[in-house]
Amino acid sequence: MDLTIGPIAFFWPAERVRAFYRMIADAPARRVVIGEWVCSKRLPFWQQEIPGAVEHLLAAGKEVALSSLALITLKRERRLTEDLFALGLPVEIADLSALRHLPEGAPFHVGPMVNTYNEGTLEWLAKKGATRICLPPELPLASVAVLARAGRDAGVAVEVWGHGRAPLAISGRCYHARLHDRAKDSCQFVCEEDPDGREVQTLDGDAFLTVNGVQTLGHAHTTVAGQIAELSGAGIAALRLSPQIGDFASIVALYDRITRNPVDSAEALAGLRELMPGASLADGFLAGAPGLRRVG
Repeated sequence: MDLTIGPIAFFWPAERVRAFYRMIADAPARRVVIGEWVCSKRLPFWQQEIPGAVEHLLAAGKEVALSSLALITLKRERRLTEDLFALGLPVEIADLSALRHLPEGAPFHVGPMVNTYNEGTLEWLAKKGATRICLPPELPLASVAVLARAGRDAGVAVEVWGHGRAPLAISGRCYHARLHDRAKDSCQFVCEEDPDGREVQTLDGDAFLTVNGVQTLGHAHTTVAGQIAELSGAGIAALRLSPQIGDFASIVALYDRITRNPVDSAEALAGLRELMPGASLADGFLAGAPGLRRVG
């Protein structure tokens, strides 16, 4: 089992994106998915960093894939998606409509926003050319094991969401813009003010969700740090780690250590808490419980 770094979900300035991928080039992850998968309006502000980042990552021996948007609605977004398949790198689709632009016989990857919930869906995607699928984060371990077996039979590598705020939904409307009394088309990119998402509370003041422009994420950081042995036994090919602010390099290094040498879950989680003081960690999904169930 190895590590995949997913695409950046948040709106980071170009210099932060550049520094992040230079750091990732030296991190112990086998592959990196890069691209805008949340809001196409953000892309012009940092897309000039993508060629250099890809070159740097490939030179460091990483496998690199490009991500499509998770919700493709506009003509320009369809053109952007079509252009992805002409760049000579594997494409990870985050929206099934991207398959419309897939060249005949071209392999592709599938991201966690595509609802690969059963063997039939996995087998259908494999017949279309999928070679790697990251499962949605909300699946229990029993379902994950079934899909891992189906993946082996179909020649598809199966990943699970290993770390990060779980992607729960994508919308045509922008919560960040609405929060600031702005229309989506004149948002003034206010989501940039929350580089790790904006936390949401219930009316009673309880931590609830995180919003990121048009995307809804979990409030807690989902982690499988305490379930590595079970996932390895199920035949999972890789863990998906989602970029975040803070010492992400050390987080990647921690997951690298525990995938190569599974340790006691308490020890693994203690290391993660030390790296993320004050953060909420959740592990409910794999246990078949509510995803926001707190670790421990």
